[in-house]
Amino acid sequence: MADVTAAAAPVVERRGGLVLTGHRIMVPLDHDHPSGETIEVYAREVASADGGDKPYLVFLQGGPGGESPRPSTAPIGPGWIARAVRDYRVLLLDQRGTGLSTPVSSSDSRTAQEYAEYLANFRADSIVRDCELLREHLGVERWSLLGQSFGGFCALNYLSRFPDSLAEVMFTGGVPPVGLSVDEIYAATYERTAELVERHYARFPGDRDAVRRIVDLLEGPTGRVELPDRTPLSTRRFRQLGAGLGMSYGSEQLHYLLERDPQSPMFAAAVGGLLPFPASTPIYTVLHEACYADGGVTGWSCDRVMPSSFRDDPTMLTAEHPFPWLLDEVWGLHRLRKVADLLAARDWPKLYDAQVLARNEVPCAAAVYYDDPYVLRQHSMATAELLGGMRPWITNEFLHDGLRADARVLDRLISSVRER
Repeated sequence: MADVTAAAAPVVERRGGLVLTGHRIMVPLDHDHPSGETIEVYAREVASADGGDKPYLVFLQGGPGGESPRPSTAPIGPGWIARAVRDYRVLLLDQRGTGLSTPVSSSDSRTAQEYAEYLANFRADSIVRDCELLREHLGVERWSLLGQSFGGFCALNYLSRFPDSLAEVMFTGGVPPVGLSVDEIYAATYERTAELVERHYARFPGDRDAVRRIVDLLEGPTGRVELPDRTPLSTRRFRQLGAGLGMSYGSEQLHYLLERDPQSPMFAAAVGGLLPFPASTPIYTVLHEACYADGGVTGWSCDRVMPSSFRDDPTMLTAEHPFPWLLDEVWGLHRLRKVADLLAARDWPKLYDAQVLARNEVPCAAAVYYDDPYVLRQHSMATAELLGGMRPWITNEFLHDGLRADARVLDRLISSVRER
């Protein structure tokens, strides 16, 4: 393990019955070359006023490229944190490139090839090795993990590489497939997305016609809709609003959006806030396919495997599907087009060791959401069957955001790993 140094002394705040401690460490950009460039990683420790001796629970955020949540203290939120601090000191990790860790920018002085090599170090395997350096820095023998969505991908990599560092692991909407090709994964996400789109139109029958009218408007000579970043809204980008259908509130949110006049300022503002793959999270766009790549080349899989039912029907909304044209249309991402193409052509190493996972003895529990369009039930259950020590809970009560939607999700996961 590489040497690690604290970037600054911990900063401690006491607010609303919580003790918040900020930890900063310097880590190698490339863990295989520890004497090279370094970056900073930040984690915020959240504990109850009397919780200084409780075990650590590391929260691994979804994404890729998403910062950890910022806790509120009066009342304590998000709700799952209020539940977690009853049993743990929670470490909210800003994964490398996000939040208060050294940020990733869409503009950089490196060449496209150099920046692609730089960003290749921001997958789950590097995040896990950051965690190991932080664990050693804090003097912790074993700690627990809670992985939300992409955070579950990080947790499974952790189990593959450093199981002896883990006391228990909980997944929520984030048990990834092992050994599947990225094309097979994304083809399946289109099938699940189609189910959710048709379910939405059955619930709100007028919305399909509303989508058609907006598509006709956007493709007409006078139908320019300008987003808050001053870029025009294209039909194909508008159709990405299907991403929200994987969340508990997403269908109603889309319905209320379609009620609005599409040429009103409120419509443009609302669309801008709902579209996936914004410029503010470049990792999410350029490494999204790579986060699923358990070896191999991704090659802009979402674009290649899109079924004809989506290509031919403009009312079929897409979801968490990154396309190469996003780098041309999204303000602030166009500088990364060549970089993204290089990453799409990269031959990625494997993320998981199936043999190690099959021998796993770390207690694990997972909330698997029946209709999740991002991390699919059938893929999660195949991995759950492979993973020793796993107790899956399949539910259709929640969609992908079950952890945020209801603190009972975490309560059940904690009970499950402890019963195990």
